[in-house]
Amino acid sequence: MNGIEAAFIEACDEELAAPKPGNVHRHAAGHGMTVVDFERSARAAAPPLCRAGSPLGLRVIDAVRATRDAVGQNTNLGIVLLCAPLAMAAQERACVCSIIGATDLADARAVCAAIRLAAPGGLGEAPRHDVREPARVTLPIAMAEAAPRDSIARQWTSGFADVLGSGLRVYEGASPHRASLAAYLHFLASFPDSHVLRRHGPDIAEEVRRHAGVLREGDLAALLLWDADLKERGINPGTSADLTVATAFAARLLKSLRRPGYDG
Repeated sequence: MNGIEAAFIEACDEELAAPKPGNVHRHAAGHGMTVVDFERSARAAAPPLCRAGSPLGLRVIDAVRATRDAVGQNTNLGIVLLCAPLAMAAQERACVCSIIGATDLADARAVCAAIRLAAPGGLGEAPRHDVREPARVTLPIAMAEAAPRDSIARQWTSGFADVLGSGLRVYEGASPHRASLAAYLHFLASFPDSHVLRRHGPDIAEEVRRHAGVLREGDLAALLLWDADLKERGINPGTSADLTVATAFAARLLKSLRRPGYDG
């Protein structure tokens, strides 16, 4: 296992330890998924996602296939879509914008195939560049089309501005044992969660966003109470959790890249 694989698995495990309301964590399972499902998913996805020299699209589709083989369901599509460009950028000592900008139609077809295989809940249909059809445009164009309605696509078109900007500042400014929770609540309070928006509509997504803004990281009882309520209602802020993993992963990559002799 190389350093980037280890960083990815550590980021996934750290995020699972945080009591994230509405999402799977060590205090409570939910939405038909358990902590073990996510642990297995991380370890299955890590080798293809972090495979040096592999094209971006191939990393994504192979990581999704490995996850499907390991747990039989979609546990980490958003994580893979966010972390694959970060891993590749670290390995090639390049900015994430240049990694994404250099992708071609083969990468786009592989990513669309990965999304179809994962079959995320509430995907819906798009008027243009729908992933159910063979890709006819490159990823920057397709992601730009989706960015206004999807926070993961927005990262691909903004140089990962939310992850590497405010998300990383909040994460690095928190105490280590609360960093992932702080990032999660930050994302959840900053903009409507894309997964909640797709599955439940703008009113519920805004309700969740506002409630996240008044929660305190240290109030475990309040966090778990809201967690139980969200899960009872079938509300899963999965995109905020995906952004949290990406932030934890990015923090590790940036720290490692500054260390002499780093083995990626």
